[in-house]
Amino acid sequence: MNTMIDIFRWWVKRRGWPWVRQMGSVVIVLLFFLGSAGAQDLHFSQYFSAPLLTNPANTGFIPDANYRLGVDYRDQWTTIPVPYRTMSAFGDAQLLRNRLTYGWVGLGGVVLQDVAGSGDLTSTKVYGSIAYHQLLGLGSLLSAGFNVGYARKSINLSKLTFDDQWNGKFFDASLPSNEYSAISQTSISYVDLQAGLNYAYFPNDHVYLNLGFSAQHLNTPRETFYSGDNRIPRRYIGFINASIQLSDMLIVNPNGYYSLQSGAHEIVAGGYLQVNLSGNGAQQLLGGIYYRFQDAFIPMVGYQLNNLRLMFSYDATVSSLGPNIQHNGAYEVSLIYQGLYQNGTYRREEKKFRCPSF
Repeated sequence: MNTMIDIFRWWVKRRGWPWVRQMGSVVIVLLFFLGSAGAQDLHFSQYFSAPLLTNPANTGFIPDANYRLGVDYRDQWTTIPVPYRTMSAFGDAQLLRNRLTYGWVGLGGVVLQDVAGSGDLTSTKVYGSIAYHQLLGLGSLLSAGFNVGYARKSINLSKLTFDDQWNGKFFDASLPSNEYSAISQTSISYVDLQAGLNYAYFPNDHVYLNLGFSAQHLNTPRETFYSGDNRIPRRYIGFINASIQLSDMLIVNPNGYYSLQSGAHEIVAGGYLQVNLSGNGAQQLLGGIYYRFQDAFIPMVGYQLNNLRLMFSYDATVSSLGPNIQHNGAYEVSLIYQGLYQNGTYRREEKKFRCPSF
């Protein structure tokens, strides 16, 4: 809500439209409810670097390792007075690989926090995730996952000003506002549930295909600072990834992502290349580009050293918002480490399914 208020203020000051200033609380309330009803959840452009947030069936879905740890950071709309900042940390691991001949269990967790706007609208979510992975013959794998989370949102009203506090020249926080009486609480919390499926096809060591589907907010939890019964609509996510090794020096990774929530949808498509710099795959250069339909081009570049991968991307906005807010894109940084257990229960040469690698 407070980010929409910041954009509204910026637009009013830039355009200087008196009639907009006089619209009163109706504008802010409409912006809030439109944002609640049609806006997407928090997300990362590098969705493949946030696997547990994309689909709980990704938990323990790690072709070349036993476990992984990762962090993601996104900074969006830096010229808005207080931009979006989203941070995530996750970890997952494979269990029972040496006890289940044709499958294993994945266990993991993720923490997500977002701070936005001048009112410090803070969202903190903690999820625990479990998945089961079952081989279907020698060339395919089916996975099912589920997670349960606890979410908390809070807002600092003392840092907010509303449209009825416009004195003709600026927003005056010392003026009374009818909005304070309408907000019944400044913090809320709820339980959140997700589930998903994955399918992987790997006919040989050079071709790998993976597609998945997940449903988030299965319990449609209540989320509002007002006294009403605003519910988070279910969000549906589908994705498809491929990895094709063209030579000992080059792997191409095309992929796509689709999200639908309460009539708002997001489509991201593109891909990136892996270039073998060291001959043995210990050092790799990564680079590619994606396009979020009707919104942004997303170039990205990365570097991998052994089991540690660093990726950087930038959302270059091409939507109608672009000409109105300078440098209004977003940048993301992700860091992922993948490792093998040291007790010898699983070595790289014993992996149960194949994917292209140097």
